[in-house]
Amino acid sequence: MSERVILLVEDNPQDEMLTLRALTRARVANRIDVVRDGQQALDYLFREGEYLERPGPDRPTVVLLDIGLPRLTGLEVLARLRADERTRLLPVVILTSSDEDSDRMASYQGGANSFVRKPLAFGDFAETVARLGVYWLATNEPLMRD
Repeated sequence: MSERVILLVEDNPQDEMLTLRALTRARVANRIDVVRDGQQALDYLFREGEYLERPGPDRPTVVLLDIGLPRLTGLEVLARLRADERTRLLPVVILTSSDEDSDRMASYQGGANSFVRKPLAFGDFAETVARLGVYWLATNEPLMRD
């Protein structure tokens, strides 16, 4: 089986730190790559720009994608992923502070696999992120790649 990697797309340093800490506490030992804006996410996923020679599998096992990102929003990233044959089926979880119904609707209409609101309390946040990590890396059966 190929290496299972999480791609975290998060521009808020505190949310990044909390997510990484929560995954570590949940004993998720998989590699977690972090990019901080929408354009970096696309460059990473399509191995372009600064990620042309990045090591590891072609695609991560799952993308944890924030909505409010610089350069390209999470919804714009999602639209580009779903429009490309190489990433059309890549699991994408919207992990956001937004509780707007319009964001949830747009995420699902855009092809998100899940919409998860970031809880405000660290304990709740850690539990939510841990469940995401365990589900996508240990429970879910990923699509086989050539």
